[in-house]
Amino acid sequence: MADQAGYRTLSAGVEATGEFTDRRSRFIAQLRHVSSEREADEFIAEVRARHHDARHNVPAWILSDGRERCSDDGEPQRTSGMPTLEVLRGAGLADVCCVVTRYFGGTLLGPGGLVRAYTAATQEAVAAAGAEGLLVTMTQVTRVTCVMPYGAYGRAERLVADCGGKIKDSVFAEDVQLTCAFLAGHEVRFVAAMTELMSGEDVCLVSEPVFAEF
Repeated sequence: MADQAGYRTLSAGVEATGEFTDRRSRFIAQLRHVSSEREADEFIAEVRARHHDARHNVPAWILSDGRERCSDDGEPQRTSGMPTLEVLRGAGLADVCCVVTRYFGGTLLGPGGLVRAYTAATQEAVAAAGAEGLLVTMTQVTRVTCVMPYGAYGRAERLVADCGGKIKDSVFAEDVQLTCAFLAGHEVRFVAAMTELMSGEDVCLVSEPVFAEF
């Protein structure tokens, strides 16, 4: 489960792969970002269609809310799905699904060989994701929206930077609406500074923290 410090996941819309071969059996690990059980099921179905001629397509997924699941998909019990899931856990990943496709090479590998092979293929996919810059860190982020007169906008911009925040959006109408983001807890100093800038008027709407890239 994701903790307050955050977690790592795969960027949305990309796929990382890794491969391991043992005695002509090919193990192809395919890793993708998912945000729900439904998305995991859809990815598993996609991989099974892609590799419909494979002997096994072993899935494992873990979500940031703590839910996780794996299946041996016909392999001997606890030789494939659990080792795959353990690699995801060990890498500190969440909101990801990995499906390891096995093309049987004609030689039985035994339980120990299967555990090693599924582990190695999944590790290769995670390593590839890191090497290709596809892994991102999700942290607790708080958004703050402020409405102010034009004359205060320049000072507000500087306050965002001084307090370690990032401006996400600015809307210029009768007044200026500024939306910015802070690591959870860091918004307190900014809100206090804005209240002081606006002579005691509370112009900030603070949202509940959510996990996001920062």
